[in-house]
Amino acid sequence: MHILLHACCAPCASHCIEVLRQLGHDVHLFYSNSNIAPHAEYLKRLDALKRLATLTDTPFLVDESAHDRWLAEAARGFEQEKERGARCERCFRFSLLRTHEAMLAHGFEGFTTSLSVSPHKHTPTIFAVGQAIDAQRFLAVNFKKDNGYAHSIELSKRFGLYRQNYCGCEFSNRTQDAHP
Repeated sequence: MHILLHACCAPCASHCIEVLRQLGHDVHLFYSNSNIAPHAEYLKRLDALKRLATLTDTPFLVDESAHDRWLAEAARGFEQEKERGARCERCFRFSLLRTHEAMLAHGFEGFTTSLSVSPHKHTPTIFAVGQAIDAQRFLAVNFKKDNGYAHSIELSKRFGLYRQNYCGCEFSNRTQDAHP
């Protein structure tokens, strides 16, 4: 199956590419991360994903950053939420809707996200959002299974990938419990 993988960052995507290929899928990366702030951080993560794409021979697409739109649609009114709260679910929806639109526009057969590799993200929420968007085409792959997160750290070191120390948005960066 021709899959569009929403890549939250290169470290997380590294493991996901391997898993999807082992499952027999043709993988394209999709960098759609309007939540990431500041813009310099957005660019660092994009550069790391380009490096990963080259190292793994994985094609990729880049979505235009729409941080102001993300603030209005996903964050407004939820700025004080902690990680794993309602703001995160709204953020997942924002990114997965954009991934779904790109999947349809570019003729992919399915879509998924690297978000589920992180132990800091609530996988059932991610899956519920993806399935609500398109239950037929969303691949609910729990990438954290079989030590996926640890493997992503190993691959990041092997490939020399930039690893961030917060999820991405300015609200996760300011919290004490922010995680990569």
